Amino acid sequence: MAGQMPELVGPVPELVGPMPEIVGPAPEMVGPPAPPVVAEDSPNVLDTPRNYLSDELVGLVSHIDRFFGDDRHYQETNDSTFLLNVNRVAGYNPQQQSMLSFMANVHLPIAERKLHLLVETNPDKNAVVDPTQILQQPQQPNQPASQQQSFGAALRFMQQEAEHWHLSADGGLKFQGLGTTPFARARGSWEGSPLEQWHAKLAETTFWFNTIGVGETTQLDIEHTFSESILFRATSVANWLKNTQNFDLRQDLSVFDTLDERTAVMYQASAIGVSQPVTQVVDYVVLMQYRYRLHRKWMFLDLSPQLHFPREREFRPSPQLALRLEVMFDEVK
Repeated sequence: MAGQMPELVGPVPELVGPMPEIVGPAPEMVGPPAPPVVAEDSPNVLDTPRNYLSDELVGLVSHIDRFFGDDRHYQETNDSTFLLNVNRVAGYNPQQQSMLSFMANVHLPIAERKLHLLVETNPDKNAVVDPTQILQQPQQPNQPASQQQSFGAALRFMQQEAEHWHLSADGGLKFQGLGTTPFARARGSWEGSPLEQWHAKLAETTFWFNTIGVGETTQLDIEHTFSESILFRATSVANWLKNTQNFDLRQDLSVFDTLDERTAVMYQASAIGVSQPVTQVVDYVVLMQYRYRLHRKWMFLDLSPQLHFPREREFRPSPQLALRLEVMFDEVK
């Protein structure tokens, strides 16, 4: 028909190719930036100097205790240790004489070095810090048989809890003449650095011996470094015995000065007291202990001039001189 529109021939053409994708990331929500995530244990500007000072202090304390053969080193080291002492004390007490003593602490190759064998002289006297003795004064020659030299052997179980706690318990036999009696001890200690450049150690010991009965010893050490070689230590000790219901008390203020690799000096002032029959001071002591390494790292000589002010002498100055030759072995040396 004339004037009619022509029809479209064939199907409607389809769109060729996939739909175009949106280029780029989706827009983010606008708002304040999130705070950075900081790990709880990550160091900061305050931790670095504090950790450095703490490590330096702990290192100096350990060096001093090991060099001087301190009882803390003997009690808590996990290394096998042997100490042999020859003591000589002369002074205002005419009955003092020479004495030989030894201690051995050997870890056994079982239980991950937690089990130790102890052998020592006079274990009942080593259980307490005798407030009347400086540098292990010798026993008196007229002492009764119950107080004469004895020997002890024990097994000790040691446990280190985290990095601050140290626990131990031991039981053994004491040999004196033909007699043999059991004994038991337990010790716990905590140490740390609550303040910068200050280090504290608290130790509690409970024990039972047939000679002195049940008792306990509490010792607190507070330490501070003045330099890389000078250490100050304040030591407070209280011994309590059930049989006597008495506290033996002692306060030491000590300064350790490491002169070189072979020589160190300790300056100490002490006040010694008791709680029975009344609480009173029984002696004041000022002393210097010069310690020299004679041979390699295991033979030492101690020279200690002392000035006592005992109550029994109406606090009159009473000089004393203590000499000690010590042989010390451990696995570190």
